[in-house]
Amino acid sequence: MYDFNKNYPRDLIGYGNNPVNPKWPNNAKIALQFVLNYEEGAENSILHGDEASEVFLSDMANPQAFKARHKSIESLYEYGSRVGVWRVLELFKAYNIPVTIFAVAMAIARNPKLAEYLAKNNYDICSHGYRWINYQNIDKSIEEDHLYKSIEILEQMIGKRPLGWYTGRDSVNTRELVVKEGGFLYDSDAYNDDLPYFSPEITSKKHLVIPYTMDNNDMRFLPNGFSYSQEFYEYLKDSFDTLYEEGKTSPKMMSIGMHCRILGRPGKIAAMKKFLDYVSGFDDVWFCTREQVARHWINNFSELKI
Repeated sequence: MYDFNKNYPRDLIGYGNNPVNPKWPNNAKIALQFVLNYEEGAENSILHGDEASEVFLSDMANPQAFKARHKSIESLYEYGSRVGVWRVLELFKAYNIPVTIFAVAMAIARNPKLAEYLAKNNYDICSHGYRWINYQNIDKSIEEDHLYKSIEILEQMIGKRPLGWYTGRDSVNTRELVVKEGGFLYDSDAYNDDLPYFSPEITSKKHLVIPYTMDNNDMRFLPNGFSYSQEFYEYLKDSFDTLYEEGKTSPKMMSIGMHCRILGRPGKIAAMKKFLDYVSGFDDVWFCTREQVARHWINNFSELKI
């Protein structure tokens, strides 16, 4: 008989058909967690020492990588730091719903006004790395150096070290480096579950993974995705309704990803306002930060390993 799982590094089984009951605070049927990615000013650019301009996650369809400044791409990213970030933060402030910031260190360092605001209001900060670039083929020693730089810069700019990690465009070395550093409660470089879990890849210590999302994410407004805000709202609502119904017997977590330069546009943020109106009408929802989820899981389920 073939043993296809012997020495195989992936876990394709997880919790299976018997997921753990997370016992969310106040017996909530769903943990609802919003993430705002702050990346503007750390993207690929010859100004940052890169070979070419950014081609990822903007409203421009299939942009070319210029080996010179791409002023249009730069401008699209600048909308997020100048306007979009404030529009999104103000919306959630009006609903008194917490947001976790996936903060790219170089981007935060270039916007001290935002850093001061995040520090003053004690936002949950998860490091989104030193740069907003693809680390797949970057030397391990450079990636490790960037990890430590991100901690140092965020601590300097916001007054506290990040307790979570999310590279996004990660490498095969990323999780090992995060665990080696030793100061993180969790990482979110995974999309493989509706519940947190302790990584089977790490044997030296228990390491918590809080999966993130690519589908409940405003990045799907970009080419070949959502065309207008109602589509995004309906997708979020369908996801919430499904998980809420399951939560009557098997509660889960729902993550929602946002980007300042994307959702921060007036025609797109309308979807989020409508969604916040909808979910605010439920009493048994835990609106939480990623740090709160991590501490809840570590405090209640440290004996679990999948």
